[in-house]
Order: sequence, then structure tokens, then C-alpha cells
Amino acid sequence: MSRLILLFIFFISVSVFGQHDQVSFSEAISTHLPKYKIKANKAYRTHNVERAEFLFDSLVNYCLKGSKLDNFKVRDLKKKVVQLDEFKKPVYLITYASWVIPTEGEIPALNKLAAKYNDQVDFVILFWDNRTTTKELAKKYHKNIKVLYVDEMQNNSSYVVKMMKHSLGFPTTFLLDKEKRITDIRRSVSHPYGIEFERSFDLNYDSFSKAISLLLINESSRYSNNTKESLTP
Repeated sequence: MSRLILLFIFFISVSVFGQHDQVSFSEAISTHLPKYKIKANKAYRTHNVERAEFLFDSLVNYCLKGSKLDNFKVRDLKKKVVQLDEFKKPVYLITYASWVIPTEGEIPALNKLAAKYNDQVDFVILFWDNRTTTKELAKKYHKNIKVLYVDEMQNNSSYVVKMMKHSLGFPTTFLLDKEKRITDIRRSVSHPYGIEFERSFDLNYDSFSKAISLLLINESSRYSNNTKESLTP
């Protein structure tokens, strides 16, 4: 019975996603977040992590993928206002905070990939912190990674900025195509602290690589489809 229900949800979602070009992330998350939170909170209260992860994946796959991330405004370390639409490549966006401790191999793995794929992907980290703290944290990241911040004590920015933090938590990764449509939303790699650096690096590198590959494959597919359409008489 559960499989039939999942299949039904899938087919319904397919018809909905056909209309997602018109749906923004803020609209999608506002519509589906209340029910998700009720079910997810219950799963966490009963320590049913598998159920909680299933609910998160379902929210992303059936409700958020294909929606367009709103053109929010934040600031860079020079206090300059930066808009999401300023990034012209596919975007690898990570939301973070200073009180979240990254696994040992996370930043080195991300730095290596940012150096390798900077010509194809815009790497962006958005910290929910003040400028002073973010400026210090930014020293750990490769120069190809754009570090931005939102100081909630001073934030009067768009609704979507608040929703990105308070709806999905952090660290959370948003994979966006050139049009800022959401290809996927992912949580960071989780592994026990204290494992050797090499193992932590490999786990994070593998996770980041798969996400970047998804972005590039999606972009290649879109380019191929657009080319075919332009050649069609």
C-alpha cells in the first residue's frame, strides 16, 4: 500500500513540476512547510531519524525542486549589496553559521573543488552571522568561493532570506542552474568526529563532487535541449 501511495505522490508531483517555472521558492516553501514541520518534529521527538530524513527528501523532491530561488539581497565582506541574480553560472550555494562546526575534511575538500570548477560553477557561502565573525571565517576558504553574510540583528531583507534559515536549517546546500531554478537541496555530510582527516576529506569530497556533477550534467542537458530547439525548423 505504501508503494502505491508513493507512486501516486510521484505522478501528482510530475504534473505539478511542469508548472514550476512559474513557482518561486518562497511560494513553494510557504505552501508546504507547515505540514512538513509537524511531521518532522514528531519524527525527531521519537528519535526516528530515518523518518525525518525521508520527510526532508520528500519535501525537496516533490515540493521544492524546479522552483526558482528568489532574487534575494545580502552583503559581501566589503558591505557591498549582492543579489543572487548577479551570479551567471550554475550556483553551488551553502548556508552556514559560525556556531556550526564543520567536519575536519569539509573545508579543504570544498576548497579543492572550488579551485577546479570555478570556471563552470559559482561557489557561494552565505553565513548567518555578523560581518566581523564572517570576515574571520572567510580566511579558511579558497579565493574562488564568494563569502556573503546576513546579520539578523540588522537584517531587513527579503522574506526568502529568513525562510532559507528558519525553514531548512543549516548547513544546507542549494544547487541552482543558471536561471536560479533549484536542481536539488542537500544537507552536509554527517560523520562521527574524531575520524582521520583523510577519511573525512574523502567523504566530503565525494559528496561535493556528486553535487557539482549534478549541476554540470543538468546544465549540459539544458544546453543540448536548447540547441536542438534552435535547429528545429
